[in-house]
Amino acid sequence: MRIELHCHLDGSLNVDFVDTMLRKQGINIERKELEEKLKVKPDCTSLTEYLEKFDLPLQCIQTKEALEQAAYELVMDAAKDGVAYIEVRFAPMLSTEKGLTCTEVIDSVVHGLKKGERESGTYAYAIVCAMRHHSLEQNLEMLKATKPFVGKGVCALDLAGDESAFPTSLFRELFLQAKEWQIPFTIHSGECGSVDNIREAIALGAKRLGHGIALEKSPELRQLCKEKGIGIEMCPTSNLQTKAVKGLDGYPLKQFLEEDLLVSVHTDNRTVSGTTMEQEEKLVKEHLQISDEMWLQCTRNAIQTAFASDEIKEELMRRM
Repeated sequence: MRIELHCHLDGSLNVDFVDTMLRKQGINIERKELEEKLKVKPDCTSLTEYLEKFDLPLQCIQTKEALEQAAYELVMDAAKDGVAYIEVRFAPMLSTEKGLTCTEVIDSVVHGLKKGERESGTYAYAIVCAMRHHSLEQNLEMLKATKPFVGKGVCALDLAGDESAFPTSLFRELFLQAKEWQIPFTIHSGECGSVDNIREAIALGAKRLGHGIALEKSPELRQLCKEKGIGIEMCPTSNLQTKAVKGLDGYPLKQFLEEDLLVSVHTDNRTVSGTTMEQEEKLVKEHLQISDEMWLQCTRNAIQTAFASDEIKEELMRRM
């Protein structure tokens, strides 16, 4: 049984879905070329370059039908990958280019996730993403649209995008509003080496940190995460591709586990990174000396830090 907490919808659209949606728009790309356009190259140099791979997928999720189908197919793909619980994150504002409102976008994704949940038995919830390159007004508009869906398919808020260009401190007002509306949140933090972004996320009240690689630089912040029970969503394949780490030799997953941090392992972007939860498990066991018991601890940590009800968490723990 696997638990996935950090998985982006636009970065996880399967190739068949993208091909179908592009053809509906009159765009025909040969299969091999399409796969190359969707998947990051081995010589990717940075997160900024990695994020360029999202332009094409975003063209494919600009209608209600496409959004619902994309969410549905992702849940079904995850279920085949042994995932019993998944939180799918997406940025509503990025699917409003053809006239949809944020409300329509969120509603469509939630419908797709719940359809997949009913058919597969895999629990599926949405995390909405504010974007670092968007204005405060845009992000607050998105959050206001999200509010009615919280507890009804949406489980949390996130902040995504180019962390190196837009520090977390710029978004304090957004997260203060989320707190006022009792919307829990995770924040992409420390993916690009910034300890300050991690410190800011903790101060704002983030329940989890996306990636959190820069924690290796700060024993103080690791201790703080331990004391506060903050989850750390690590994505090994993606972190290698974005050069968040130079190589697996320096990857801090085992260190974090040995220090009893609530770290868990995820795909980030199944299609862009060319990975699955099964592949992530194999990677960390073969190259990071992660034992079966350590992997089980990652799974327990994921359940503990999931934005799920106590009832669902208890069921998942029993199923382990």
